[in-house]
Amino acid sequence: MAHSSQSGTVALQLEDGQARKLIWDSESPSVGAWTDSGGCPINFPVSCVQMALCTASGGELLLGLTDRGHLYAGDTQLASNVSSFVVYDDFLLVTTHAHTCRCLHLGTLTAKGLQEALGSDGGQNDETLRRVERGSRIVTVVPQDTRLILQMPRGNLETVHHRALVLAQLRKQLDSLQFREVFVCMRKLRINLNLIYDHNPKVFLENVEAFITQLNSINHINLFLTELREEDTTATMYPHPLNVPVPAPTSKAKKVDVVCDALRKTMESLDPDRYCLSILTSHVKKTVPELEVALQKVHNLRAKPPDAAGAVGAEEALKYLLFLVNVNDLYDHSLGTYDFDLVLMVAEKSQKLKTLEANYQRYTIDKHLKRYSKALRHLSKCGEEHFSEALGLVQEQKLFSEALELYPVGSPQYKALSCAYAEHLVAQQQPEQAGLLLWRCGEPGRALQAFVSASSWRHALCVAQLVPLPPDQLALLARVMAEKLIDQRRYAEGALLLDQYAKAYRHNRQDIIETDLKPALLEAFASHSSFLENHTTLFSRHKKRLTVVLELKEKAKLDMLDEDGPDCPDAELYSEASSNRRKAERKKWSLKEGSPLEDLALLHSLVDIVCAMDKLREELHSLLKALVLFQYDRQAQKLQLAYEEALLMMEAAIPEVWQEGALQSHTPITGPDSTANSIMASLQHQQRPAALPLPVIKVKSSRSELISMPIL
Repeated sequence: MAHSSQSGTVALQLEDGQARKLIWDSESPSVGAWTDSGGCPINFPVSCVQMALCTASGGELLLGLTDRGHLYAGDTQLASNVSSFVVYDDFLLVTTHAHTCRCLHLGTLTAKGLQEALGSDGGQNDETLRRVERGSRIVTVVPQDTRLILQMPRGNLETVHHRALVLAQLRKQLDSLQFREVFVCMRKLRINLNLIYDHNPKVFLENVEAFITQLNSINHINLFLTELREEDTTATMYPHPLNVPVPAPTSKAKKVDVVCDALRKTMESLDPDRYCLSILTSHVKKTVPELEVALQKVHNLRAKPPDAAGAVGAEEALKYLLFLVNVNDLYDHSLGTYDFDLVLMVAEKSQKLKTLEANYQRYTIDKHLKRYSKALRHLSKCGEEHFSEALGLVQEQKLFSEALELYPVGSPQYKALSCAYAEHLVAQQQPEQAGLLLWRCGEPGRALQAFVSASSWRHALCVAQLVPLPPDQLALLARVMAEKLIDQRRYAEGALLLDQYAKAYRHNRQDIIETDLKPALLEAFASHSSFLENHTTLFSRHKKRLTVVLELKEKAKLDMLDEDGPDCPDAELYSEASSNRRKAERKKWSLKEGSPLEDLALLHSLVDIVCAMDKLREELHSLLKALVLFQYDRQAQKLQLAYEEALLMMEAAIPEVWQEGALQSHTPITGPDSTANSIMASLQHQQRPAALPLPVIKVKSSRSELISMPIL
């Protein structure tokens, strides 16, 4: 016997499989034949062990299952591998010997449709099909629920939630706007939350406020926002059942942006302080994250903390943002708020620097602060794997000199830096110095090209001999360079090159470099170093003595003007000037302390020293280049620094030694108020020579004229 709770029909089965219908609507109950819509009687072909009534699309059906697993709808066989079945509301649930459980919606299927559905294998994302354990049989479905009770072959009972039942219930609840029940069920059964919107976008957007108020949880709203995807789950994961009307599509705007904007506007209108974290989430989860806007809201929280109890503060809001967003991206955007306290707060949360090696940490910090020289020093200690990054920094910030000091001579890094520096020097129209670098780092071919380009014929021939080039190519090189020199009106050098190059290479004496040239370079270095030291010391001594002499002269002048009679030594000197003129002329250049014109002698000596230093520039220029070319870096550095220090000292002394107006001629003081002493002092000044030439020292250009490459 079977009873339908929906229609109240009672069906009976006789022993031979004939079906009967119990009639209740007459005065006395009676039994009649089970007939179809046309009035024809319907019976089971064989006796069934289980029977049930259901309402399908084509009307009421009488279902029966035989002991051999054949499922019938009246006299029509629906399937032949069914192990159990149950009718629940509008669904028919069956288990099969293929270890599956089918859940079919009766309201959309006829008997023929049921037959086809049970005979199909089901496709991907087919919500009607579920795998079950071998030998599982249906016991029942919990009323008003989605739990299906199965009995295993061992006799134990298990509960499952069939997806078709779950989705059917969720769709009904969404249609009735039961958002909280839907959300709880979806979380529990791991249904994608996008279905809340995708089921009917228009209805959802019209009821956003109801959705927020029903959830009544910041965490639940945040969870919904973070799971939003552009994918339409009703077209992929949870397709609508067949013969069920599908809601019309909404606008072509991006789904995530639409939902985020709708929820944010509603939350801001309801209570912006309470929903602060959810509002931040709505900014961050958009297809183009609005990080600046979110950080600005955090900035506003710092500037004006909310007064409401339990409201979110800036610290908590920032921690939440760091949970959602990569901390380094957030740090970059935080700089745009110009709130450096906020920047520091973000930086404190960053784990990026903590995971880096110590020197690379310092490099990252110094580079961000634009302290590129310090950054390069730290990066050079990070190993060969970071050298390409170091080379890029050197080329970008023009740190070639600093970089060459950080790597050992002869290393691959030193060579790469030297070649990069040489390319930079060529671009700066300094091919000669580029050639020196290339030769030092083991690139003679490129060095030769640079020297030829610079018309540095001595260096070019030296490199050519050491390569070595064949004699015919040497001769050709010499002729080419001679033509360049002649075009530059350097006729003497061109003629010397044409006349002497054959003789110079005729004997092919490469050992001359070791036996003669290098010792001569070291001897020249020692000689010039001694010269610089002696002249620097002499200049300093003469300058100090000149200061003392000028102070004594000034004091003597004042004493002489205060005397009434011609008894002072200078007056006697003036009175005997004519007889002693020749003697004074002989002694006027004397540097002996106490001589009458010692100050002028000191001035002349200082001028001579300055001129000697200036004349040394060209000679020193050539010597430095030769020292660098043959790897005498320390000697070249010492000599260059000594010359530079000497020039700086002399430049600083010029305003002190050659004071303005001190060397101008004087007119004798005469008149009714003059005295013998004043007239004598005036004439004494007139006896001195006119102004000495004021030396001109170009310290800043001197070093660049010598050599601009680093001397290690």
